[in-house]
Amino acid sequence: MPRTRRAYARALALALALVVPAVLPSGVVRAEEIPKAPGHRLVSAYEGEPATARPVPGEAPPQHPFLAPNGRSGMHADAAGSGTHPYPGPLGRDPQVTSERIAALGGECATATFDAAGRLITVCGTFQGFRLKLLHPRTLATLAEYKLPQRSSTVEAVTRLDFEKIFKDTSGGAYFYLDNEDRVVLADSRQHVLRIAHERTADGSWRFVVEDDWDLTAHVPHDCVTWTNLNPSGTCDPVTSVMPDWQGRVWWVTRLGRVGTVDPRTSAIRAIRLAGEEIQNSFSVAEDGVSIVSDHALYSFRADPDGTPRVQWRQTYDRGTGTKPGSVNQGSGTTPDLFGDGYVAITDNADDRMNVLVYRRGTNVPGNDRLVCEVPVFTSGRSTTDNSLISWGNSLVVENNYGYENPSSLLLGRSVTGGATRIDVRENGSGCDTVWESDVRSPSTVPKLSTANGLLYFYAKEPNRLGIDAWYLTAVDFRTGKIRWRQLTGTGPAYDNNWAPLTIGPDGTAYAGVFNGIVAVRDRD
Repeated sequence: MPRTRRAYARALALALALVVPAVLPSGVVRAEEIPKAPGHRLVSAYEGEPATARPVPGEAPPQHPFLAPNGRSGMHADAAGSGTHPYPGPLGRDPQVTSERIAALGGECATATFDAAGRLITVCGTFQGFRLKLLHPRTLATLAEYKLPQRSSTVEAVTRLDFEKIFKDTSGGAYFYLDNEDRVVLADSRQHVLRIAHERTADGSWRFVVEDDWDLTAHVPHDCVTWTNLNPSGTCDPVTSVMPDWQGRVWWVTRLGRVGTVDPRTSAIRAIRLAGEEIQNSFSVAEDGVSIVSDHALYSFRADPDGTPRVQWRQTYDRGTGTKPGSVNQGSGTTPDLFGDGYVAITDNADDRMNVLVYRRGTNVPGNDRLVCEVPVFTSGRSTTDNSLISWGNSLVVENNYGYENPSSLLLGRSVTGGATRIDVRENGSGCDTVWESDVRSPSTVPKLSTANGLLYFYAKEPNRLGIDAWYLTAVDFRTGKIRWRQLTGTGPAYDNNWAPLTIGPDGTAYAGVFNGIVAVRDRD
């Protein structure tokens, strides 16, 4: 880590040790705006022109029977990992920006989901532990909160002055999903899978209620760093993500390559291990199987009758020779996309130029026929992504995250190489073609497509000679790759999204998790 970033990380880590947990009063807590850094008035607040909605034709991914409706069930919007929302996002008509500051330091709200009434359900990462929150979708006021346990990486960051630990950790509940009964399902940092409902109490306030708690510790090593166990002698294997299959089992994966299931009816737990492999991304599910990518290979799984995960097929890819700046580990940074006529797509980690890889996912595909295309993207020696692709119809969109490691990476007006590319699989499946390339600089967000208006949404930052760190919600035309408009959300590292996705809500609001909380952008009513 460069000296300036190491100093920044050390100062922040020392400050964290002095943070006293805030006590949440009962009832609704009014939203507090995230403070803006100096220079806010020296950059343009809005650029471009309002867009006209042009819906994108095509069929949405199949609706998963055990997930909330497509568009509001998880980080990647649906079981297929498409990164698409059926709701019309903002068109750039006098956009209004609001924000909610979750904590004095940290507080990022990564995954955003929505219950049947449109209330926002999110998990926010603070330095006292993750918090499951129910927010009002317009005011961002807190309606209810449930405190999750602190991650080991946070304790290590404070005690060992190694802030990078936090930014390389995808566990603790950030990857959660909302099920078909509006319940949150997540894996916390104690290696427990929780199913949590929210309900209204007699006095009209809201609360979260744990309905199920499945303990994985008999199957997952859990000698982890805590405040009372600062020097563990054993192994700690954090649970990275959870998703249901078409039969209702809850699948889970761990950083050290464990893949398992929980049967909600019997609480039976089964697991296997991919020896020597690491899983840091979420995964996707279709009726034909569960698609998981490790830092070595792409897998398709099904469960045996007793729930034990079984590999249907395995496909290795070019994992390169090291971890690039902008990647969590040495491997693909993408959650698999299930799309089109039986395709699955990821990116690799090739040294010179990262490739977008499209495979046929059938179980009876000959090995030499599985690869549909391998398309190199972005600049030689400066290409990587640690975010899911967008998929719609036969189209894929990928962004370049090369150079982003944590909020200190872009201080003092710096940015990344950037870029986004759309790739289409040919109708006859004979290969893929590059449709357009954009120079949008989206350092680390999970971008999204509104299929209702034809706009892609990125969270972008341009270089600034004055050293101002200005962050923009940026709308790009899905058909052409042209930037249509961009709206300033705020200035300074507090507005850095730090790997959090953009999410479009049922009311047309675009939400972005940022380092200090969450930002909302909507057209003026």
